Amino acid sequence: MKKEIIIIILMSIILEFWMPSLEARRVKELQQGRDFRYVYGPVSSWRLGSSLGIDPVSGNVAKICSFDCIYCQAGPTQVLTLERKVYVDTKLIVDEVAKRLKSGITPDYITFAGRGEPTLARNLGEIIKELKKITTIPIAVLSNASLIFDPDVQNDLLKADFVILKIDAFDDLSFLKMNKPHSALLFQDIVNGIIEFRQKYKGRLGIQIMFTDLNKEGAEQIAHIVARMAPDQIQLNTPLRPRLSDLTEKARELTPEEMREIKQIFEKICPGVEIVMVYDYID
Repeated sequence: MKKEIIIIILMSIILEFWMPSLEARRVKELQQGRDFRYVYGPVSSWRLGSSLGIDPVSGNVAKICSFDCIYCQAGPTQVLTLERKVYVDTKLIVDEVAKRLKSGITPDYITFAGRGEPTLARNLGEIIKELKKITTIPIAVLSNASLIFDPDVQNDLLKADFVILKIDAFDDLSFLKMNKPHSALLFQDIVNGIIEFRQKYKGRLGIQIMFTDLNKEGAEQIAHIVARMAPDQIQLNTPLRPRLSDLTEKARELTPEEMREIKQIFEKICPGVEIVMVYDYID
């Protein structure tokens, strides 16, 4: 009985000191979330490891994008546009990154992504240039490639260490079905733009493909298109997170078996290219 009383007293003393510390940490984490509007993470990424994210377009407001992809986990696009402009001042983003890095984090990448399309930020190249003045952490850009045919966009992306571009289609019809793009966009312009960019770009190029039941039959055609882009890495994905909307039209994710079959197709058509698949990185 005395032993049990002693244990209870010791536990009470421990909790008395531990709970305030735990609460203080929770408050600090909540405060950090309020302090950062355009920078988030680091988050764990199956493609990039530990990634400190930057949203140079949407911030905490509307989703601004050139696509309205049927599977997007960020939900429907509120502003569908191709207009490049300065959505967030360069200094605001650089200051947030600097403040986050000063907290002691060491991400594998600083990644431009967010809720919308990062190449819509006309100051993307300027932000990358300024970030390279304050850190040696490699910079990645995740883009839907919608503006890759624009020379200004290409010049901005040349400054990044790892550029990951998206191709989910094999013709204009599948492009419309999967990505619901801005009406001024043509699929072949994007394909040609990526091929042209690859000829200039000396960094690491990744091509990501999101496979669903709506485009899986075109896997071989997509693989032949991607082979022409000469990527360093091909990323095969399927939407394991639900789209945040009430769309009646749904895109079904593929099973591990279906994705393995697609990976075999890419291995045959794109020999020598590193091919990674989402199911290889999850339990």
